[in-house]
Order: sequence, then C-alpha cells, then structure tokens
Amino acid sequence: MTAIATTQVPDAISSIHTDLFIDGEWVPPAAGDRFDVLNPATGEVLAQVADADAADARRALETAAAHQAEWAATSPRSRSEILYRAYELIMSRVDEIASVMTAEMGKPLAEAKGEVAYGAEFFRWFAEEAVRIGGDHTTTGDGGTRIVVSKQPVGPCILITPWNFPLAMGTRKIGPAVAAGCTMVLKPAELTPLTTLLLADILVEAGLPAGVLNVVTTTDPSTVVTEWMESGLARKVSFTGSTEVGKTLLRQAAGTVMRTSMELGGNAPFIVCADADISCAVDGLMLAKMRNTGQACTAANRIFVHRSVIGEFTEQFTAKMAALKVGDGAADGTQVGPLVEPKAVAKVASLVDDAVSKGASVACGGEAPEGPGFFYPPTVLTGVGLDADLVRNEIFGPVAAIIPFGDADNPLDPAADDEVISLANDTAWGLVAYFFSQDVDRCARLSAALEAGMVGVNTGIVSNPAAPFGGVKESGLGREGGRVGIEEFLDMKYTATPIRR
Repeated sequence: MTAIATTQVPDAISSIHTDLFIDGEWVPPAAGDRFDVLNPATGEVLAQVADADAADARRALETAAAHQAEWAATSPRSRSEILYRAYELIMSRVDEIASVMTAEMGKPLAEAKGEVAYGAEFFRWFAEEAVRIGGDHTTTGDGGTRIVVSKQPVGPCILITPWNFPLAMGTRKIGPAVAAGCTMVLKPAELTPLTTLLLADILVEAGLPAGVLNVVTTTDPSTVVTEWMESGLARKVSFTGSTEVGKTLLRQAAGTVMRTSMELGGNAPFIVCADADISCAVDGLMLAKMRNTGQACTAANRIFVHRSVIGEFTEQFTAKMAALKVGDGAADGTQVGPLVEPKAVAKVASLVDDAVSKGASVACGGEAPEGPGFFYPPTVLTGVGLDADLVRNEIFGPVAAIIPFGDADNPLDPAADDEVISLANDTAWGLVAYFFSQDVDRCARLSAALEAGMVGVNTGIVSNPAAPFGGVKESGLGREGGRVGIEEFLDMKYTATPIRR
C-alpha cells in the first residue's frame, strides 16, 4: 500500500450555503444548532451545516404541500426545460462539484467526475420523460362507456438519500419528481450534505420555482423523517439506504398508505464460471468490487470462482488489487480513497478478522494503516468459508472474499451451475448479481435463475439512467431510472363517461 497523501480543502466549499433550503430561501434552523462535516481523508472539519429538528421538518413539508397544486399545473415542457438547464449547469461545473464530493465523501477525484456526469444524466433522461407522460383511451366491451386513463403527480414526496453517491442519488430521485410535477422534501445523509446543498443552488439557477424542492439537513434523521411520515401531507417516500431503515419506513408508510420506493441493501454474488474469460472477469471484478472503494450497494460481496480457474483468477486479481494507490481522493494518482467514517473502518476490519479466524487467508491487504484519515487497504481473502460473517453481511469496503465452487477435475460438470446458483441465491437480498461465462446457454440459464433485480453478464457495471434500477426480496421495492422511473411518481386515474347514442 502506498503512502497516503493529503491535500487542502477545495475553495468551492466556502461558497456553499449551509442553512436549510425552504421555500426558495436559505434559512437557519429553528434551534440554531449546527454540525460538522468532516473530510474522511484527514478527519478535518470542512464546514458546519444546519442541524434541523421536527419544527424545521414540519415547516419544509408544509411548504412543499402548499406549492403542490401550482407546481402540478405547470406544463410538462416547462418542467422538462428546467431539468435540461440543470443538466447543462451541472456539466459546466464538473470540476467544482467533483471537488466538493471528493472532499466530503472521499472518493478519488476521477471517480467523482464520473459520478457528476452519471448523476447529471438523470436530469437529461427525465427531461425527456416529462413530455412523454401518457395515458389511454378505450371503450368498454358493451360499447356503452368511454374510458379515459390519465396520470397525475402523486403529490408531495419525501426523498432520503445516502452518503455514498451524494449527487447521483439526489438527481435519480429529484429528476423524476420534477418531471412528474411533484414537490419534495429531501434529507441528504449527514455525512455528505454539501453536494446536495450545492445541487439545490444549481436547481434554483435552472429556474426551479420556490417551494418545489426543500432540503433539510440533520443529525437526527429519525425525528425529522418521522415528522414527515406521520404528517399525512406526504404521499410518497423514496429511500435509498439500509434494509433495516427501509423496513421502518415501510411500517410508517402503512399508517397513511403512502406510495414507496425502496432501494435497500445488497449482497451481490460475482460468479466466475469455468469457461470465463479470466482477464475479462478480473477487470469486471475490479469495477464491481472497487467502485467507490467498495462502498456501494451494487458492490460484489461474495465472489464465487470455479475451482478449475481459481488459481489463475486469484493470482491476476490479487496483483491488480495490491497495485492500487491508496490516498486522499484529491491527490494525483489516487485510485482508492478513504472509507467514509471510523465506524466503517472498524466494521470492515471486524469482518476481515472474523473470516481469517474461520480459516480464510489474506492474499493482500488486511490491516488498516496508521495515521490520519479513515483508510483500509484493498484486501483479497482466499478460502473464505460460508460461515464467515462477511458472507451474510454487506462488506461496504475494499475487501474481496473469494469462495471456491465446482470440481477442479470436471470443469464441464453442469452440477457446478446448480451449486453456484444455490449459493448465490442463499441470501435475504437480491439487488444485483454478476457472472462471467462464454457459454450462451449457461448465460441464459444463470440470468433466469439468479434472484436479483439486475444481472450483469460479462460486465461489472449495471447502473445506467436508461435502466430500471432496483432489487427483489429484501433489497427493495420499485424502480429508479429507465422508462418506468417516472411512473413511481404518478398516480393513475380513469374517467368513465357514458356514450350517448
């Protein structure tokens, strides 16, 4: 592992508004409290941000509700043009936004720039969808009634975003809400609020009317979100985060029968079949495992490699992991940044220690460095047993757990497919699965059999604004992105009119 370099706080942070954004104005929290936002590469304070309470939350949601009817009445074209302008503004400020994101979240600057482009694309995608909200027209079978089906905005929405993709998770929710004609209250993660606050300013510049988007930052998310969930004013909640919190929100949503979109935890299997292109599979795993330093719900968590190719695969993969440069994401050449907070480092270290105590071997990494920042090195574990805690729990860090399957002496045995399908599906989650194979029939079989909302075939990346992102089982409900993404923010209504003859 290379030495960890540090850099200075970007100038862009000093110009970010750090109050609450309510009804088009930046306002201080009612109680006057603020909290520190840290740079995970150094542990230093970047900014102090408004710390909202229940009163602030109520004010924000009441504002959104008061503007709902007026915003819903705007034309699809005007909403589309706001999103187009926001897309263009984001793309004109890539370096600035990326520097803020890297400072508060830690990801390497090149990766942050990639997220800015990816996140902006949701605004462009939903700008196009805004003018394509459709309906239907038909006549009943007896010919006596005309049925007109229309779609209307669901109403004020609660948007709750995670810390790991602070721009893209915001645009993925704000984009369809704006396109559909919904007002919003948004709570960003307290670890990474600055990118969201900057995004709010960009939307103002793009022409988003006051009160449509209201941003509330807080270190007490339970109080703020419960105030919203129990208000009776909100009609939709969209959440990205842990399954545990998602279940709580689902229970609360039942109280007022709210619409829900839940993008929850993952435990992604990554399967390397005996007939895989090994170099391609190694490259795919580097993407699926190390994107965002492994801090992604789509990250490969359990890596199943056929025994006939496990030696070659592990050798190539370990060499690439060991060569990665770790450091401050803003430093030149950094490929792996810090984890987001000390608790994350402690969790990853605990999972590695548990796996080793149960028989796994460390091929590289495996020990947190001394010094400032919240770092953990790229780590490869071999011979991981199915009893290891990291097989059942999301790692959320740069640790690759390699688990063998199949018969080394019989690589063509179809029983290996049955074995790995059973292993891959043996989890409560089902967000994404990856596999590498050059056999067309095997690809079709695994694609159908894997219990996941998304499947990557010979690729380590599945996320795209044009695709319906989401999972099955305890990985969530609903879809974000793609043609169906806007449907999550629309209610369907039909009007029946007798036909007079």
